[in-house]
This record gives sequence, C-alpha cells and structure tokens, in this order.
Amino acid sequence: MSVQPVVKADAYGHGAIPVARAIEAAGVDGMSVATLDEALELRAAGISLPILVLYPVPAAWVGEAAVRGIALTLGPGVASARILAAAGALGSGVPALAVHLEVETGLGRGGVLPEAVVETVALIRRSRGVRLAGVWTHLAAADDSHLTLLQDERFGGLVAPFAGAADPDAVVRRHLAGSGGLLGADARRWDTVRAGLSVYGLVPDGLTIPAATRIAAAGLRPVMRLCARPVRVVELPAGHGVSYGPTFTTARPSRIATLPLGYADGWRRSLSDRAMALVRGVRVPMVGRVAMDATMADVTDVPGAPVTEDDEFVLLGEQDGEQITAHEVAAAGGTISYEVVAGMSRRLPRVYDAAGSTAAVRTLVDGGRPSPDSPFGHQ
Repeated sequence: MSVQPVVKADAYGHGAIPVARAIEAAGVDGMSVATLDEALELRAAGISLPILVLYPVPAAWVGEAAVRGIALTLGPGVASARILAAAGALGSGVPALAVHLEVETGLGRGGVLPEAVVETVALIRRSRGVRLAGVWTHLAAADDSHLTLLQDERFGGLVAPFAGAADPDAVVRRHLAGSGGLLGADARRWDTVRAGLSVYGLVPDGLTIPAATRIAAAGLRPVMRLCARPVRVVELPAGHGVSYGPTFTTARPSRIATLPLGYADGWRRSLSDRAMALVRGVRVPMVGRVAMDATMADVTDVPGAPVTEDDEFVLLGEQDGEQITAHEVAAAGGTISYEVVAGMSRRLPRVYDAAGSTAAVRTLVDGGRPSPDSPFGHQ
C-alpha cells in the first residue's frame, strides 16, 4: 500500500512547499493536489515525487502535465474528452500522460457513473498518449459506517474487471480512503491512501473513532498554531463601542487589545463575539465584529500586570497548558475544522519549527528560505 498525502489548498493552509518537502523527506510515495497550478508550484520547488491532480484541468495544459510527470484525473463529459484529445495530439517525444479515473460511488460530486466505467476504461486504453495509472473514488460520509461500506463495495465491484494485480496491461492503483476512511477503519485501504486532514494532526469532524484506530487517532497532534501580538492595548471607558456596528459595548472600564488579523487572513467574520484567545495561558473573549485586518480581545480580567503589546496571543493552539483547537474554533464559527485551517490566508507569515528550532519562514515577499540543515529542504 502506498501513501499519497493531500497537500491541496496550500497544504490545508499550512504552506504547500514546506509541507511537501517535509513529507517527501519522511518517505511518502506521492502526493495529491486539487489544481494543476498547485502541482506546478510543487514541481518548481523541486518536488520530484508523483503528483496527482484530483480534478480535470483545461486541455491546454495537458502537454505541461505530461512533460512534468503530473497525473491528471478523468471523469465524464467534455473536460475529460478534451484532455484525451489533447494527449493524443502530443508529439512522440512527450511522455504518455498518466491519468486516474474517478468513479461515482455515492458522493454525487464527480466521477464516471457506474454504468459507464467499463466503456470509459476501454476508451482510455484505446487513446493515444495516455496510460491508465489509477482509479479512485471518495467517501461521502466517513462517519457513516453503512454508507462507507456500501461505497467500498460498489468501488470494488466497479474496478474488479480491470484493476489490481490481475490487470494484464499495467498496474492500476486503486484508492478510496482519505483521513476519515483511514481512521474510521470501515473502508478497505486498497492500493493507495490519500491522507488529508490527519497529516496536519486533526481528526475529521464528527468521526467516531473505533477501537482499531483509537491509539493512532490519539497520537495525532495539531500542526498549526495561530498567534499574534497586539498593535494596540488601551483602556476604554464604560459605554464605549468596539469595532463596526458595534455589536459589543463595554459595560465597565475595559482593557481592549487589537490584534492585526481579520477575515482577510482567514479569521472568519462569523467568529465575531464568539471566539476566545489565550494570553498568559488565560482564556479571554474576542469582542466586536471581526474586521478585514483586525480583531479585538477583552483582557480586563487577565491576572497580574496589565496586558501590553509585548504579550503573545494564541487564537489556535496551545499556551501554558491551555488549548484552543480547530474544532473549537469551527464550532464557534459554524463551520468545520477543514475550513478553519485551509482558510488561513497566504499573507499570514508561516514559521516552521523542527527539533525545537525554526527551520523555515514563509512570508508574502519571501516564499520561505529553510535553514541549511532543515528537513524542509533547500530553496
């Protein structure tokens, strides 16, 4: 079984290139992304492992994908037909384009319908310039054992005629399980697994962990920590509004800290007056509407000397034994942990730590220069 982690959406908000370098060094077999741009970014950074794009791409980019060894997904309809046509028109000196066929087993989002799978496979194998490298599907509800087993059985029936070790023409990798399928322990692993959220230390939302994977799930540790220092800390009188609206007005003289991040950074507006932050290991309420570039915290009740601009606030992660999880933030904002981490803007600086020291830093003006001995590689 091969392991092909998912690093789409800027590695779920964690930073695609540093994460890809780290997991490549860890010995994974490949990785998956959602768009061709994401794959090309990894190739430009020197990532040489197999990369699969999980959605069809414009036919104009087929040659680029073939030359760079990037596998593309095929499904039904015009987009996939155009990919096949473009691959067939490539010159003899261009490597065959690796394609993975997505099949519909119950998600209702993408893939070839069951009755068309055999015909589509035959079409791919008749087509010039392509080779069928894989076939896959995706679970609709990994937390639903009945539906998961049903999809798994459907998938097995669809791929049985042409995939696996008995395939006479080529090895066709079968893959179904993401993080939910892996930790839920109901779906078969097949030939490849596409771990996503669990790579970043999170258990998928709502998933009931069975005994078989309980130890593995308990060993996960969140990778992301979101922190900031205030740009202003002031005493406001009673009756003073905070932020737009205002939805929060001080009921007493209050010490209010302004943190320089907002919904443009991925701190959702729906978190207005609902989230918490940590400062000195103490939970404090976030107050007022989240602005594009700022959010405020009421630090009036923090013990000891008054909070200042030198204090570090943690909005996601641990501080002094206290923790705010992505699941907690998601619940406050009416969403899921996937959106919390994946929504973190590229303008937020990323600091990568390894073995107790800073290994790399990524900002908008510097894509990230690793330390010489860093597991994140060189740039």
